[in-house]
Amino acid sequence: MRATPSSSPKPPSKVPDVLAPGLHVVFCGINPGRWSAAAGAHFANPRNDFWRLLHDAGFTAHLLAPEEQHELPSHGYGLTNAAYRTTRGSGDLRRADFAGAAERLEQIAERFRPTWIAFVGKEAYRGAFGERPALGVQEQRLGDTGLFVLPSTSPANAAVPYSERLQWFRRLRELAR
Repeated sequence: MRATPSSSPKPPSKVPDVLAPGLHVVFCGINPGRWSAAAGAHFANPRNDFWRLLHDAGFTAHLLAPEEQHELPSHGYGLTNAAYRTTRGSGDLRRADFAGAAERLEQIAERFRPTWIAFVGKEAYRGAFGERPALGVQEQRLGDTGLFVLPSTSPANAAVPYSERLQWFRRLRELAR
């Protein structure tokens, strides 16, 4: 007898989603890096600017540490990733890592009804939807949820100055009010 391929679901992420009803924005990273997987927290690399940008743009009253990520829903924000597989860098991802990402994000939009899903980096959006976006508001929507692309906060994105990344976070903050 010949074995048939397994159709078992993908293993759960080492960095769980942080979601709740009534969110203004769900931030969607590309995938967990090694720092994040080890910490079990989004954007945990100490050189990643996500948490500082979130605070400096006015999303949070004080600077949160990655291990405080579960406080975000009380501020109206959530976290997820376009791909769940942990890699050393996003360049190690394969197209298969994004299988079902658009549908899963659509389910998040339908279930939690955030005003925005904000992709932290163009590659997170491209991985989910297969198209290259510009920064800012996207034409595509997921039901009533708008899509916004932010610059990557990764240390690998050092070519984009902090001040420019902060401007994009502030634009999103204005839209999310």
